[in-house]
Amino acid sequence: MPESRIAWTASDIAGVPLRRLVGRLGRIEVGFCEYDGSNRLWTWWSPLAEDVWGHAPSAEAAQQHCEIWLREWLENFRPFFERE
Repeated sequence: MPESRIAWTASDIAGVPLRRLVGRLGRIEVGFCEYDGSNRLWTWWSPLAEDVWGHAPSAEAAQQHCEIWLREWLENFRPFFERE
């Protein structure tokens, strides 16, 4: 897989770090990864589609799954941007 173009940053509340990462392309939030302590898995999802989410054993794997989904989803829009 190519190097990620998504910038993942940790979230915090009042300076207290959370086990939650926000993925951005520029200023646009494209993905989230958050630790689910009850299942001991990282859950990822995207604000770009309501029914898209998944689980992974690590934060890195969750980020990769989110990016793979995003690349495949964006591929559907390629014809819109191509010139004839």
